[in-house]
Amino acid sequence: MVHSTLQEVVLDYSFDKKLSKRLNLFWLGFIIYTAIFTIGAALTRTYSINPVLQLIGFCFMLGTAAYLIQFRLEDNYLKVVFFLFFIWLLCVILRGSRYDSLYLQFLLFNGDFGVLPYFVPLILLFPRDLVFYKKLFDVITVLGILFIVYDIFFIRVLFNSDRTPNMIYQNSAERFIKCLSFPVGFLLFTFSYHLKKRRLFAICVILINLLIAIYRARRGLIFLTSSTLLIFFVLYFASSRRKVLIVFLSIIFAFVGFRFVSTYSQGEDSIFNFLSERADEDTRNPVEQCFYSDLKTRDWIVGKGLNGDYFCPIIDEDDVTGYRDAIETDYLNIILKGGLVSLGLLTLILVPAIFLGLLYSKNLLSKAAALWIALWIVSLYPSNVTTFSLNYFLVWICVGICYSKNIRNMPDEVLKEYFRAKTT
Repeated sequence: MVHSTLQEVVLDYSFDKKLSKRLNLFWLGFIIYTAIFTIGAALTRTYSINPVLQLIGFCFMLGTAAYLIQFRLEDNYLKVVFFLFFIWLLCVILRGSRYDSLYLQFLLFNGDFGVLPYFVPLILLFPRDLVFYKKLFDVITVLGILFIVYDIFFIRVLFNSDRTPNMIYQNSAERFIKCLSFPVGFLLFTFSYHLKKRRLFAICVILINLLIAIYRARRGLIFLTSSTLLIFFVLYFASSRRKVLIVFLSIIFAFVGFRFVSTYSQGEDSIFNFLSERADEDTRNPVEQCFYSDLKTRDWIVGKGLNGDYFCPIIDEDDVTGYRDAIETDYLNIILKGGLVSLGLLTLILVPAIFLGLLYSKNLLSKAAALWIALWIVSLYPSNVTTFSLNYFLVWICVGICYSKNIRNMPDEVLKEYFRAKTT
């Protein structure tokens, strides 16, 4: 009887045309904004090669979000903590902000360190309907396709033979992966809801990520991409009926991979040689020491606000002030802006979500959501991930999934039937 009722609810979602159209406009605006920002952040220092198009994308998002946001949460604990967290984020924005036109443009068009990342958590208030998640899977796929298109157009930049530290070469690899392709890992986490073509597409994109990260020796990206693949393997292995065959094939692939790496990592033109050179390089400790030296007790507690910075004259060669307004270790970046208050409130939301999704759910969607949140928490050390990107959007969407008792209790059979059906 419960199963039948859930099927009826699932079918009802597909006929909510008004919600579907608003989601289409929101995600269209997001794709436009992200596509333009990614190119600007990867290839220039301006972060925006076409502010007009970014503004159009932003207006699409703003206009539809006003209709999509519903100030309604099922979990009473989440209501209280999320309210406190978002009020604190507004305080962070107001503290230390400037209001000259150039700075306001920076805040709007810089998806990494502008003001928009502070409003990403509001997506938690979007309708937690299956049509929303189905649209999300489509958006992840579109950005993955855009990633491949960008890779083709800028292949000479990504695989340039000059692999010394270079802003353009490093940024291109990192931006394309972080802004466009990394979320396909969530397609792998939810593999049972997708047709074979989409699964293969996601695996191909992740492998391209890994190849680019290895070539450009981006150790943080290598770790995160490898972790994504490992989690996918564990989930797939746990659900498979052919465990012996999977173990056998895995051993074969691992052996072949090891032989390949050991054979081709010695040559001067190997994709692994730059990674080997950087294996023991410490690029974080000097910056973190500057950070620790600069922050006072009050700064640790409440942060320095949106425009907060710290004295570190030893890193950026073209810097004239000696101050940096960001640090690559993202949990420290959260502290820099909002202090331990920000980090603590964020932890109070995310950690219970992981336990709810993993231990108190009946479907893969909830478990995948919990694992995605956990992976994001781990990525706070090697990378800046609190950005206006689909990766960060996914974290808050996953929070909504994990705190929703209705979604956690949905049978996998119903979810498979809905997500694999053709879009209406």
